[in-house]
Amino acid sequence: MQKLIRIGTRDSQLAVWQATLVQNLLKESGVSSELVYIKSEGDIDTVTPLYALGVQGIFTKTLDAALLNNRIDIAVHSMKDVPTQLAEGIQQAAVLKRASYKDIFVFKGERDDVEHVLGIENGKWKTENSESSNLSFKVHRSKFIIATSSIRRIAQWLNRYPSHDIENLRGNVNTRLRKVKEQNWDGAIFAAAGLERINLRPEKSINLDWMLPAPAQGAIMIVCRSDDGFAFESCNVFNDEPTALCTKIERDFLNTLMGGCSTPISALAQKVNGNVIFKGNICSPDGKTKAEIAHEISDRPETAGVRLANELLTQPSASKIVQDIRYAKN
Repeated sequence: MQKLIRIGTRDSQLAVWQATLVQNLLKESGVSSELVYIKSEGDIDTVTPLYALGVQGIFTKTLDAALLNNRIDIAVHSMKDVPTQLAEGIQQAAVLKRASYKDIFVFKGERDDVEHVLGIENGKWKTENSESSNLSFKVHRSKFIIATSSIRRIAQWLNRYPSHDIENLRGNVNTRLRKVKEQNWDGAIFAAAGLERINLRPEKSINLDWMLPAPAQGAIMIVCRSDDGFAFESCNVFNDEPTALCTKIERDFLNTLMGGCSTPISALAQKVNGNVIFKGNICSPDGKTKAEIAHEISDRPETAGVRLANELLTQPSASKIVQDIRYAKN
């Protein structure tokens, strides 16, 4: 009798969509499976800001425990939620082809008014050195209320728009979209992939082309027990090598700088014409300071994330941000 793979998943609409995708891939390969629904700590506490919880793997550790206790055989995660160091006894079985890595701004009000405040002209984001830009005027005189619980998004937003106010926004994507409608906010920040996968991206949304994503944003990771060869081999056939490489670079960059998703670190690696184009940054939590790095990687890409993080740390501003964050956490 063929072995049945038990797929562990959170019970949110997006998590179930991701797990069902893996279930369908297994079915196409002739492998039987079933979904097992498990609530994470992050699903139970939907009020406390993520950065205040200060727990790495808040959306994954319950599934990790289920794996290690043999309640499930694989777990399916949004890769950006997975700690850079997997729990002992758990291994990465596959990384699926990446969807959109972008953050988006879901807004209320009229598009023209919102674009005016944010500094968008003819569909393009203005920069400080744009010929027609009066972005600095908009930044200091316009007042928006933005909702998000991501410290990375908060820091990058305040770096660009220091006069704006930030409100905490927790819950699954359906809950967060509902809260945006109900609250007196101008808008909120979401991951494009999450909304697009379940066909919930509102018409009133804008790609935040200037905002670097969380490491591995838009990618899905499948994990299994380290000693489960059947589960590993069944899932590894779905592994997308370019996505696996680029997300490894991003996660190594994160891990070398600080580690953990509750830090204001962003990274994006993209494979272009055989090379990897990388951009990364770290911001102070209040957004006042930002250190950036950009490189085209042509050799030893598998170790590039560590090298680039160490290079960024040679910048005094980056080193100070890391020290200040570590001191604040102690």
